[in-house]
Amino acid sequence: MSKSELIVRLAGKGDGVTAGGRHVPLTAPGDMVAEDGTITPGPQHVEPPCRHFPRCGGCELQHVDDEAYSDFVISRISGSLRAQGVELPPMGLPHLSPPLARRRATMRAEKQGKRIVLGFNEGQSHRIIDLKQCEVLAPELFALVAPLRLLLAGMVRDRRAAGVQLTLTDQGVDVLLEKVEAEGLAAAEALTEFAQTHKLARLAIDEGDGPQVRWEPGPATATVGGVAVPLPIGGFLQATADGEAALLAEVRRIVGDAAFVADLFAGIGTFALPLAERAKVYAAEGARDPAMALKGAAARAGRPVMVEHRDLFRRPVDAKDLSRFDAVVLDPPRAGAIEQAQELALSGVPRIAYVSCNPHTFARDAKELIAEGYELVRIMPIGQFRWSTHVELVGEFRR
Repeated sequence: MSKSELIVRLAGKGDGVTAGGRHVPLTAPGDMVAEDGTITPGPQHVEPPCRHFPRCGGCELQHVDDEAYSDFVISRISGSLRAQGVELPPMGLPHLSPPLARRRATMRAEKQGKRIVLGFNEGQSHRIIDLKQCEVLAPELFALVAPLRLLLAGMVRDRRAAGVQLTLTDQGVDVLLEKVEAEGLAAAEALTEFAQTHKLARLAIDEGDGPQVRWEPGPATATVGGVAVPLPIGGFLQATADGEAALLAEVRRIVGDAAFVADLFAGIGTFALPLAERAKVYAAEGARDPAMALKGAAARAGRPVMVEHRDLFRRPVDAKDLSRFDAVVLDPPRAGAIEQAQELALSGVPRIAYVSCNPHTFARDAKELIAEGYELVRIMPIGQFRWSTHVELVGEFRR
C-alpha cells in the first residue's frame, strides 16, 4: 500500500504543502496525497465554480473554501513579516470580497484565424483563455465580453494582441481599447454604435499614440466619499467597491479624530475625500491626471483638501513637514515606499495607516518604521482579489 501525505498549508503561489515539504498543485489543507499523486479531497477542498479554472490565470484558489483562503491570506502576511524579523501583531479576520464584484479588469484580445479570443492569460503563459464564464467580474463587465469580440474583429491585426481595459464607473462601463486599428468612417461608426448600444460611460482608443476618446456623452466619474470625481482614462480604482469600503473603514478607525491628515499616494482621493469630511487633508499624488481630478472634485464639493502633484519616490515629504500632521495615510504601489517610509520613521507622526497591496514591501517598510520607534499595533487583512494569491492589508502604526 502506498503511503499518503497530508496537505497542511498553502504556499505563497497557492500550491498545497505537506509536512515533509512536498508541493502539490490544486490541493487544499486536509487533502491526502498518495505517492503516485492521487489526491483524496479533504473537508476544505471545494468544487471550483468556473469552467476555466485552473487554466485561467485570473484565479489560483477556487478549489479551497473561505476558511482555507482566509488562512492563506494571513499566512502570506505573516510569512513576509517573519522574513524581515518583524514581530507579528494582532490581526483581524480577513475581509473577503464576494464573487462577481470586480469592477475593473485588464484583458487581452487576439485574432486566431477568423475569430477573436478575449480574456485573461493562462497561468504562467501568454496564451489567452477565451472567456465564456467569469466568477469574479461584475456582471456589467462580463456582459461586454461577447460583444467586444465582434467589435474587435476588424480592429486587431493577425498575431498582434490588443489590450482591453474595463472599469465600472457611475455612468456605466468605461472601455479602453489598446493596440487596435480604428481608422476610417466605418470604424468610427462601429465604435459609436457599440458605445450607444451598450450604454457605455466612455469609449477610448489607443492606437499607439496615447488614448483618444471616441465616445463620452458626459464626464465619466467615480463617487468617492460622496463626491463624484472625474476618472482619468485607465485611472485606478480599488478592485471592488466592497474592498474599498473595508479599507476605508480601517483607515478611518486608525486616523480617528486627527484634525490634520496627510494622504500620500492619494490617487483620485479614495481616502482623502472621505477623511476631509472631518479633517483638513494634504494629498500628494505622483500622476498628474488623478491629482488634477482630485483637486477639482474637492474644490467643487467644498472639502478641505490641499492637493500637490508630487513624485514621492524622487521627492518624498520630509520628516520635518510630516511632523506637522496628526496622522498619515500611506497607500503606495506594489513597490512600496521605502524612501517615504524612511522620512516617516523620523517624523514622529502619532498615527500611520499603511495600506498595502504587497505584504513583502509592506514588511520591508514596516521594519524601517519600527527601527525608529514605531509600533505595529494591528493588521487588517483584505482579500479583495478573490481566489487569487494577491493579498492586501492595512497596517496600524503608532509612535
